[in-house]
Amino acid sequence: MTNFERKRVVVTGLGAITPIGNTLTDYWSGLLSGTNGIGPITLFDPSRHDCRIAGEVKGFDPHTYLERKEAKRMDRFAQFAVAASKQAIADAQFVINELNAEQVGVIIGSGVGGLKVLEDQQEIYLSRGPDRCSPFMIPMMIANMAAGLTAIHTGAKGPNSCPVTACASGSNAVGDAFRLIQGGYAQAMICGGSEAAVTPLSLAGFSSARALSTRNDDPAHACRPFDRDRDGFVMGEGAGILVLEELEHALSRGARIYAEIVGYGMTCDAYHMTAPVPGGEGASRAMQLALKDAGLAPDRVSYVNAHGTSTPANDVTETAAIKKALGESVAYKVAVSSTKSMTGHLLGGSGGIEAVATVMAIAQDQIPPTINLENPDPGCDLDYVPNKSRSQTVEVALSNSFGFGGHNVTLAFKKYR
Repeated sequence: MTNFERKRVVVTGLGAITPIGNTLTDYWSGLLSGTNGIGPITLFDPSRHDCRIAGEVKGFDPHTYLERKEAKRMDRFAQFAVAASKQAIADAQFVINELNAEQVGVIIGSGVGGLKVLEDQQEIYLSRGPDRCSPFMIPMMIANMAAGLTAIHTGAKGPNSCPVTACASGSNAVGDAFRLIQGGYAQAMICGGSEAAVTPLSLAGFSSARALSTRNDDPAHACRPFDRDRDGFVMGEGAGILVLEELEHALSRGARIYAEIVGYGMTCDAYHMTAPVPGGEGASRAMQLALKDAGLAPDRVSYVNAHGTSTPANDVTETAAIKKALGESVAYKVAVSSTKSMTGHLLGGSGGIEAVATVMAIAQDQIPPTINLENPDPGCDLDYVPNKSRSQTVEVALSNSFGFGGHNVTLAFKKYR
């Protein structure tokens, strides 16, 4: 597809269910104020675990968005997705009806889907037998149900899918939705990521892999991307959803436009199941491809919303990748921050809430900080906007997501002109 044939795509709606707020307004103000969303786990008793902290969604009432019977038949990750999608549609003032339903699609990524349902039903199977397992177990568990249920609850009958690329899932969803509108296959897409994997088995698995922080006595400072004293990531949960529209369609209905999405880069390390390739070659290519797709030179970039997990390997590797992708002379001038320092790592949902944050940075010319950055790692020497948000014009911003399996995704957004 040539650039001449491509349709322009803009962001007209945003929704967020996060550890620091369950609306777009609360999430964004929480980011700018450096709010910490990480605390002791309350969803289950974590006393047997080495890690006992997470970024839980607090005060979420699914019945605000769903009938009680419907909510009961949905895993928490799907509840988050439907809630954030309804928020985003309302924010866009977009009406889905019988005239446009076939031109509105849904793509919502999730890394693990309904893990809590699977764990609960396994317990029932072992203690009470196979005939006591719920007939809703499979449809509640499978990862595609966030997208499927969002379509059911919004009436969107267009393209519908669910990328499962570990921690890159949400960003792949936004990128894939972007491509569909660019190519004329849809007029609008509801897209992003959702996850609710703060569960006993998930915590045990990541802990066994020694991926998690064990700073249980100080959860407010546990997630510290790019800091010398980081000791692993902190799990989070929630959903971030964007409404993307073909530009002419948005203009024709007088929509408010937050930003334009202009690039999508996707690569694979082809190196290791969990570790990033040293030097960040795959991540660097994703950023370069997103800029090439957008037709933008590296010196146009104002801000990078980093994957920034607070793990020893990722943060150094991503720093090297940013330098390689932008060139060192540019990289040292670009603001980089990790909003995971406040929300924790939402796995497949992280690309969704971080795309929302990236778009808001452009819309409001405000860059959220990396909190807990007290002693920078010598190998992490870029401008990470430490501890306090910054007012700065943001013309072009990149959002990075990297997942187990070597999946790398970069999304490029810019101010709509």
